[in-house]
Amino acid sequence: QVQLVESGGGLVQAGESLRLSCAASGNIFRINRMGWYRQAPGKQREEIAIITSASSTNYADSVKGRFTISRHYAKNTVTLQMSSLKPEDTGVYYCNALIKTQWFSADFDYWGQGTRVTVSS
Repeated sequence: QVQLVESGGGLVQAGESLRLSCAASGNIFRINRMGWYRQAPGKQREEIAIITSASSTNYADSVKGRFTISRHYAKNTVTLQMSSLKPEDTGVYYCNALIKTQWFSADFDYWGQGTRVTVSS
């Protein structure tokens, strides 16, 4: 079993910062890609930021220059530092990880339960 547990959501005002964290635990052989997705009210879930096992990062255009994703490989954690938050950043943020549980197994996507971020204007 693999679990992803997020923390750090909350209510902030526009222009403020917030830090989200996600910890992966359980039967993990190797974590490849980790990332954050967002689902705004009434919209589909979208990719916000990802970081690969080689530390390459990719960001959605809407958050470039404001959000920073980082990863602690030994602790199996990923963090999303969000700055200059806007009301349109409101949504439920989900942690995602592409994980191999055995050396011979395929990679599977795992998801956290989500943490809510609300940005007031």
